[in-house]
Amino acid sequence: MNPENRVEFTKDMMDYTLLAPNMANIHFSMLVNIFGQYGYKVELLKNDGRAVVDEGLKYVHNDTCYPALLVIGQLIDALNSGKYDPNKTALMITQSGGGCRASNYIHLLRKALKKAGYGQVPVISLNLSGLEKNSGFKIRVSMALKMLSALIYGDLIMLLKNQVEPYEINKGETNALSQKWIDDISEMFKNGKGYSMREMKKILPQITKEFSEIAVNKVNKVKVGVVGEIYVKYSPLANNHLEEFLFSQGCEVMVPGLLGFFLFKTDNRLEDVKLYGGKKIKKIAMTVAIWYLTKIETMLNDAARAYGNFTVPAPYAHIKEKCTKIIGAGCKMGEGWLLTAEMMELIESGYGNIVCAQPFGCLPNHIVGKGMIRKLKELYPQSNIVPIDYDPGATRVNQENRIRLMLAVADENLNNA
Repeated sequence: MNPENRVEFTKDMMDYTLLAPNMANIHFSMLVNIFGQYGYKVELLKNDGRAVVDEGLKYVHNDTCYPALLVIGQLIDALNSGKYDPNKTALMITQSGGGCRASNYIHLLRKALKKAGYGQVPVISLNLSGLEKNSGFKIRVSMALKMLSALIYGDLIMLLKNQVEPYEINKGETNALSQKWIDDISEMFKNGKGYSMREMKKILPQITKEFSEIAVNKVNKVKVGVVGEIYVKYSPLANNHLEEFLFSQGCEVMVPGLLGFFLFKTDNRLEDVKLYGGKKIKKIAMTVAIWYLTKIETMLNDAARAYGNFTVPAPYAHIKEKCTKIIGAGCKMGEGWLLTAEMMELIESGYGNIVCAQPFGCLPNHIVGKGMIRKLKELYPQSNIVPIDYDPGATRVNQENRIRLMLAVADENLNNA
């Protein structure tokens, strides 16, 4: 008996439309295409604006973290739109299984659905921890490998796009090339190609080569890094289209990729064993997983160096070694010490102007983000970091005005350099 009486997604629901909240658009676009190849009709939601926030406030307690409010608000707003038949629609949401409240989003969502009159809508937990199972939805080995590969391709495309687009001579060329590669990679996956280590080693440098061939005018621009809680860092809905705003202000933007976060989450399991003990098999499994992800990371960074003159992220092991001298590796709730490490790495890579996206209700993020700024200022006096609060009551105008103040200092520093 299921204590929650949850509605299971069964095999006879394969014709349902599965709605998924958006986060990192390049990566998630490829993930949606992968699901389609296995018979699932997944749609990435793009509904935006105040209506989503208000819908979330109706059904989620306002003391809950802002990302939960937005994700749930976006899903219910989509159901309310009339575009989808609630009797032929299911929802998909990730579940990490860690100490973050994100693991409870799925339960908050089910409660919200009942209150909104959509109690019949199944919710699929997308997780690799065996937290919940549905007879009609399974992640096969080939699907998991394609999903991991999509994240790697997505990281490279995002890295290159952000370094080319601000300088492109022919406007729109970078976006067009990004979409071309999303389509090409999805087609390769459909044909059972492009996701082995050997194939990726050939394809990744080719992506770099094509981005390096875009005509650019390399003028001096303010370089801005973006860090924060993972959803607010990437989601345009959550950060009020932060990247677009910075781009409109004449900036080049660097957003750390998702692979570092995956390495961090895997490495945390090893830290648990070191700190608290654990099964030997867990230690061996996590050691092998880190070895595999590190090989992929090396391949990704080598590909980014293959052509042009792109800024390449430092290896995970390097940023961990530097960062854990000022903050312990056991500080791992939410983004943990990785958020501080990303700020250090951005500063050292020339992106010392940093927006730290702070969502309401994410206590770990405030500690390792806003709470570490003074220490980073001591280590890097040239750094220019602004924490920006994102919550239901924060206005976009106030957020952008605070960022403009940071950019004014950045402009002055650039002119005096």
